[in-house]
Amino acid sequence: MTQQTFLYQPRIADVLKNINQVMIGKEEAALLSVVALLAKGHVLLEDVPGVGKTMLVRTLAKSLDCEFKRIQFTPDLLPSDVTGVSIYNPKKLEFEFRPGPILGNIVLADEINRTSPKTQSALLEGMEETSITVDGEGIPLSDPFFVMATQNPIEYEGTYPLPEAQLDRFLLKLKMGYPSPKQEMEMLARTSEGHPINEIRAVMTKDELIGIQKEVDKVYVDQTVNRYIVEIVKGTREHKGVYLGVSPRGSISLMKAAKAYAFIHDRDYVVPDDVKYLAPYVLSHRMILTSEARFEGATEEFIIEELLSRTTVPVSRNIGK
Repeated sequence: MTQQTFLYQPRIADVLKNINQVMIGKEEAALLSVVALLAKGHVLLEDVPGVGKTMLVRTLAKSLDCEFKRIQFTPDLLPSDVTGVSIYNPKKLEFEFRPGPILGNIVLADEINRTSPKTQSALLEGMEETSITVDGEGIPLSDPFFVMATQNPIEYEGTYPLPEAQLDRFLLKLKMGYPSPKQEMEMLARTSEGHPINEIRAVMTKDELIGIQKEVDKVYVDQTVNRYIVEIVKGTREHKGVYLGVSPRGSISLMKAAKAYAFIHDRDYVVPDDVKYLAPYVLSHRMILTSEARFEGATEEFIIEELLSRTTVPVSRNIGK
């Protein structure tokens, strides 16, 4: 679903314009990434190499004047390579903490399923707790803090698929896909004399971003919309094709994402269409289908769409206050 730029909240429109100058044909991925950022959530981006995942995160960081850090996950990566390590300084006769890349503002966790579960957990702890533990001491992470983790499709060899409990920590799961031939031609033209990311300038400061995140928290959600969210999530737990349904964390995540989406569209209240649009991105990775359903060709996205089609959409005069 592609949105028109003039519908966006003006400050967010500038950020999206920057991203779309660099990323061709990826408007939806850009929009959803900003949704997660404003909702203080994180994104899991599953796709093949070379479709622009890294460039999307770099452009977002540059647009917001945030510190960008990249973690290239490999099979031999250690948890301390993510969090940092204390090193003894013989001159001062004491240990000094050398921070790891997780202490940036916007962190790209590249190919997260290439590393061991132990190292994955070091990143996921920070995402959940907004702090890390080093040598038994808690260290708070930067504010703002946003992780975009990329993942190769699990059918690729040499990967460690994320367990369901860890997948649940990502607000959204996205796929970018290949560009169309026309978009790829435009991409070649734009990069023939240098990359467009070099022309990108910050359009927002970190403090402004934190202020907007606080504004998003205040977006109004009517009880009828909350009930709509609960009914959708409840449906995943009762569906005959679902072995493990969406947890209460999924309900909360869908509400937070809907508030951010409403704010981006310059509204201070959530409407049911916000929930309906975001549900596949927020809920699909939080479900496990039965083997019978998979054998019949069902997917998580298909079941979410089925549930949305049969769940009554609320109509209330109070939705917009």
